[in-house]
Amino acid sequence: MASLKIIRKRISSVKSTQKITKAMKMVSAAKLRRAQEAATAARPYAEKLTALLHNVAARVADSSHPLLQTREERSIHALLVTADRGLCGGYNGNLIRKAEALIQERGREHVRLTIVGRRGFDYFKKRGVHIADKHINLFGGPGDALARSLAEQLAREFAEGTTDGVYLIYSRFRSALVQVPTVEKLLPITPEKATGGDAIDYLYEPNAADLLDRLLRQYVTVLIHRAFLEATASEHGARMTAMESATSNASDMIESLTLAMNRARQATITKELMEIVGGAEALKG
Repeated sequence: MASLKIIRKRISSVKSTQKITKAMKMVSAAKLRRAQEAATAARPYAEKLTALLHNVAARVADSSHPLLQTREERSIHALLVTADRGLCGGYNGNLIRKAEALIQERGREHVRLTIVGRRGFDYFKKRGVHIADKHINLFGGPGDALARSLAEQLAREFAEGTTDGVYLIYSRFRSALVQVPTVEKLLPITPEKATGGDAIDYLYEPNAADLLDRLLRQYVTVLIHRAFLEATASEHGARMTAMESATSNASDMIESLTLAMNRARQATITKELMEIVGGAEALKG
């Protein structure tokens, strides 16, 4: 059995760790509220933009826009969104596994990665994957400016034929307990044909082809930005849950160590009493 001094030291160490995990849980909970509101607010805009894009695309006779062209995917570009920091449970690991599955399916020589977040970059930089670009140590997380920049770059590469498909790998936020690693095809865009009540024609200014071009480029930006918002909310939710679990585990460990300390103290007292009684008996003899 460990000595009282060692057990007391361990209890003190666990209590210090518990204070840190509890503070991190509170910080993540505060950040989660704002991130969740931002992610939820972005969803209706993305849905309406998608519906408008499909509506306009269905009415353009010439569908030869570069971002609509489907071809054999011999080379793909994947945008992976992870966190810069750890201590968020399986959040980063689940995203990395999704990326690894895509790479294994398509072949390492056919996949290029653009990585947002240090955790993803630290993992793939040592594994023979072609990293086209990285964005790490982003204060406050990835924002709208980065989404626009990446959208322009990825759309240009696809239009020029450098890549045949663009995929987005991020975590979709459902709740603080549930984050869903998602692989979403970004390019080429496959618009759905309007049917039934949606097949209403409109007057366009400028013409439908010009409007479609602007909508397609805006659509790519919006999807990336929405993925950033979802990823940020997912990260805070995962970290809050992980720190809550760590705090609870620390309480259990403190309780167990306290019990061990009391047993050790009792054993020490019993031993001392036995020595006193033994000494007294020896004096009587």
